Amino acid sequence: MTRSAPPLSLAVITASVRDGRLGPTPAGWFARRARARAEFDVHTVDLLAHPLPLVLPAPGQEPPAEAVAHRDALRAALARSDAFVVVTPEYNHSFPAALKNALDWFLTEWAAKPVGFVSYGGLAGGLRAVEHLRPVFAELHAVTVRETVSFHTAWEAFDGEGEPLDTRSSEGAADLLLDQLHWWGSALRNARAENPYGS
Repeated sequence: MTRSAPPLSLAVITASVRDGRLGPTPAGWFARRARARAEFDVHTVDLLAHPLPLVLPAPGQEPPAEAVAHRDALRAALARSDAFVVVTPEYNHSFPAALKNALDWFLTEWAAKPVGFVSYGGLAGGLRAVEHLRPVFAELHAVTVRETVSFHTAWEAFDGEGEPLDTRSSEGAADLLLDQLHWWGSALRNARAENPYGS
């Protein structure tokens, strides 16, 4: 990053909306890790705070009035972002329905931006959810980065302060992910500024 380049706007998205969810713990930890790096301006997006109808309105129609504010707030949070990290569990070998719904509501907000993943679950660490998300983001014209952070047997992976017990591997994986997000985020931000995507 050149000295004159502003920090990349990075959205850390908590995908699970279930009662008793673990998601805010790994999301909070990763956001703290990212905020320690000057090249990122980090903001968090919790899908629980932005409930959207499961039935999308027909083209040209508005959703129900109570959903408009949630849609507009989520759209603004995504649109301002140069990069995303999706923090997701694995449900039935895939990712949460609330995340798929949020992805389906928007298009241009994801396009030509990098996406990284922090996953958590049982023995698989949520990695099957990540593999299902990659083609979905490709369809949305986003670029998923190679490195991931995964927490296996996740309910036993954090201490009472929300910090990983295995700090060496988790912090190393997070730093690799952030390195890739910075490279792709900078390159794609410059490309969008020079030639808007889809033009």
